[in-house]
Amino acid sequence: MISYINREIYLKKTEPYIGKGLIKVIIGQRRVGKSYLLFQLIDKIKESEKNPNIIYINKELNEFNHIIDSKILYSYVKSKSLKSRNNYLFIDEIQTIKGFEDALKSLLAEGRYDIYCTGSNAKILSGDIATYLSGRYIEIIVYPLSYVEFLLFHNLEDDKSNLDLYLKFGGLPYLKNLVLTDEVVFDYLKNIYQAILFRDVIARFNIRNVEFLERLILYLANNTGNIISARNINRFLKSQNISISLTAILNYLEYLAAAFFISRVHRADISGKKIFEIGEKYYFNDTGLRNAVAGFRPFDLGLIIENAVFLHLKICGYKILVGNYQNKEVDFICEKGGEKIYIQVALRISEEHTQKREFENLLDIKDNYPKYVVTLDEYIGASYKGIEHIPLRTFLNKAI
Repeated sequence: MISYINREIYLKKTEPYIGKGLIKVIIGQRRVGKSYLLFQLIDKIKESEKNPNIIYINKELNEFNHIIDSKILYSYVKSKSLKSRNNYLFIDEIQTIKGFEDALKSLLAEGRYDIYCTGSNAKILSGDIATYLSGRYIEIIVYPLSYVEFLLFHNLEDDKSNLDLYLKFGGLPYLKNLVLTDEVVFDYLKNIYQAILFRDVIARFNIRNVEFLERLILYLANNTGNIISARNINRFLKSQNISISLTAILNYLEYLAAAFFISRVHRADISGKKIFEIGEKYYFNDTGLRNAVAGFRPFDLGLIIENAVFLHLKICGYKILVGNYQNKEVDFICEKGGEKIYIQVALRISEEHTQKREFENLLDIKDNYPKYVVTLDEYIGASYKGIEHIPLRTFLNKAI
């Protein structure tokens, strides 16, 4: 019996598709809990159905090492299938099986299988298979723990000191098994960082210039939430006596995003809704891993809380852009279900010039969608001309 804590947000997203003729593709960064979501789904199926036939393949276990290609995968599944029962197929880390698409395509066509798979790459279904399966698969992205989940997993109270722990150590679920000290947690996070780097990026994309990749990640960590382009990365590297093409930089950024290590956010002109082709922001999909790369330093707290706000918005299901309005930046334009919100993030608003900058950037936007300023300040009541100030801890507790 495997013990786990339910992650209701993802169970609710997946549950409506149980028993439907869609492949459920559960994707996300390594070690965010995709395998445990499969266990939740298996138990949910067992609760609602008597004697379902569960076929489970975990490519990280030695007993499944022989399943290396689509033919072996197909034969194995057929050998475990039962005609007298409903067959549920669960495959963990499917991207390690060469040509797995062919087996999925055939099994789906037979109509006798309810299929679930996980992967640590955003392009797990791409190219011809994505075209063939258009409308016949659903992707569910799993993120590290939200702040509310972090408190639940660690059995902690909602207070400032535990918010500080969340900002420092991030939300990888396995941390619940560790003592939350810098030495223990960062040793673990550095090992996860190396696993993502070498298994999900370097090996998968056949990267040779590992030194450049690591320097690029450090650059992104030190510039989290800043507007970045391949050209200014190139200029920075030249100042460090490193020469690399713009194409290579763009490719490496794409590889890191594909492994869910970072997320790229495009900029848009608010008035004309034009997407800018040059310059975007990058955020880490776990603040703890960002801090493991660059260190947790007090003067980085502003960019760390901006990263935390970004992650909360992604977990809540928002499509996010960086706003530009009359040469003023709005940190996040967030859209969901045809509705929109605007968010500015600041470390503090205790100084008058900070209040003026953060609130007035939003005041210039002349529509009626909600507008918020999120800061690390604990006090409530600093709202200004209809723009609501929300302390970070309050914001991270909201299912907006």
